[in-house]
Amino acid sequence: MDTTLINILCLILLVLGILGTFLPVLPGLLLSLGGLLIYKFGTDSDLPMLYIWVFGILTAASAVLNYVIPARTNKKYGGTTWGSVGSVIGTIVGMFLPIPLGFLIGMFAGVFIGELLHDSKDMNKALKSTKGAFIGFIYGTGFSFVVGVAMFLVVVLDMLNYI
Repeated sequence: MDTTLINILCLILLVLGILGTFLPVLPGLLLSLGGLLIYKFGTDSDLPMLYIWVFGILTAASAVLNYVIPARTNKKYGGTTWGSVGSVIGTIVGMFLPIPLGFLIGMFAGVFIGELLHDSKDMNKALKSTKGAFIGFIYGTGFSFVVGVAMFLVVVLDMLNYI
């Protein structure tokens, strides 16, 4: 395959990966990592293997953090273990709902329902806990976005031979 076509394919995957960090229909950093790997091994790039390892680790960390951070910030905002568990369960259930942003709606519903199951009389606490989960989602998405942009920049700069 022509190097130009491989470079275009890599850039498309990297851009789609960045979009996927906040659009749930795309697998985010996995697309970006795929673009990076195709670039490294599909061209005669001198990109050091260190980049592959670092971005592979960051991609794996991001996948874990996208579940852990909302549960942790839920607790920071007064939530209980019930809300944290609800966050994880709601996210997983929401991924299978045939609605846009199902995973996000599931996460928030899970936190809210978990907190209400713990204390059905304190709706204000359940709302604060859900707010914490939302802030955690923003942190996790921000981390993924930064990693995706970094992968894109590494490939573009290598294409321009600046690395």
